[in-house]
Amino acid sequence: MTISVLTLFPEMFEGPFSHSIIKNAISKNLIKLDFINIRDFGIGKHKTVDDRPYGGGRGMMIRVDVLLNALEFAKNKFPKKSKIKQKIVLLDPTGTTYNQKVAREFSSLDHLILICGHYEGFDARIKKFIDEEISIGDFVLTGGEIPAMAIVDSVARLKQGVLPVNAADIESFSADAGNSVFLEYPQYTRPEKFKNLKVPEVLLSGNHGEIKTWRRNQSIRITKKKRPDLLKSKTVR
Repeated sequence: MTISVLTLFPEMFEGPFSHSIIKNAISKNLIKLDFINIRDFGIGKHKTVDDRPYGGGRGMMIRVDVLLNALEFAKNKFPKKSKIKQKIVLLDPTGTTYNQKVAREFSSLDHLILICGHYEGFDARIKKFIDEEISIGDFVLTGGEIPAMAIVDSVARLKQGVLPVNAADIESFSADAGNSVFLEYPQYTRPEKFKNLKVPEVLLSGNHGEIKTWRRNQSIRITKKKRPDLLKSKTVR
């Protein structure tokens, strides 16, 4: 899988993906990260990428012609006649809220293109050339680089071979057979007792059936309390 990131600040990505799981995924060629500097497609001697908004207003907007040239360059990373699953995603506060279901959908692609905004955003006409708009939450950031980092991390870890087998099957936001999505159950390790806080007895029992039931009940309880909106199945008790 190739993930292309269109950004004005490619240097922002140097640290986060040079460590841990993502670094290993890259070294194993399970994913390829491609950072495309939008400024390389700027206008004139000074590589201008932005301009003032029509109608007035504060700040500068990224030009649609510059951005489209960068996007076409990203799309041409694969031969035009090759049959690949590709999606172009604009990172924008007005987009659909990102979640684990979308992460799984993105992980099935051959080529994911993420467009990071900056300044006061994009010329709205770029939306005619994309497939989807995504937001990572109801707040505003300086640019799309941090959302892109979060998406790359969440997608990469779902690719086969990046994590141990089945490691991503039972965790927060995993769906059960009834199509309900739960938060993960609490987990514990040594010491068994700490400042009058004890590990639940059931986890020390060795009874795997009881442990499985306890974990499911804990997941349901926590989800009902913290994120009841995730419970889609009416059969959950």
